[in-house]
Amino acid sequence: MEHLTPKEASDFLHQNPDAVFIDCRSEMEYLFVGHPAGSIWIPWNDGPNWDVNPEFVGHVRKAASQNRPVVLICRSGKRSVDAGMELEKQGFSKVYNVLNGFEGDLDDTHHRSTKNGWRFEGLPWEQC
Repeated sequence: MEHLTPKEASDFLHQNPDAVFIDCRSEMEYLFVGHPAGSIWIPWNDGPNWDVNPEFVGHVRKAASQNRPVVLICRSGKRSVDAGMELEKQGFSKVYNVLNGFEGDLDDTHHRSTKNGWRFEGLPWEQC
């Protein structure tokens, strides 16, 4: 798995139009916090119990096939690493993780999107 900064990921997606951009956060995060423009939502885990989604790999297979690059993003870049490791275990060879995720790291007052991440970098995003 390769790790890309948000800007590098955005550039990669523009240079590789066959790549699939997957937001692997929860449904509530995707819907209410917003999501990167052009991403598709396939949760790695979700409430109410936060169990790993047993359909994750199957849904990614349908969306991407094993030959297309897969770019994963989550809130802060940690869940997407776990999701990416599972995809690699299942035979995906072109997996990329967005460092610092959509909202980035917590600042000193426990807020996100103030230090790093997709939104902090001013990259395109939308809200449902």
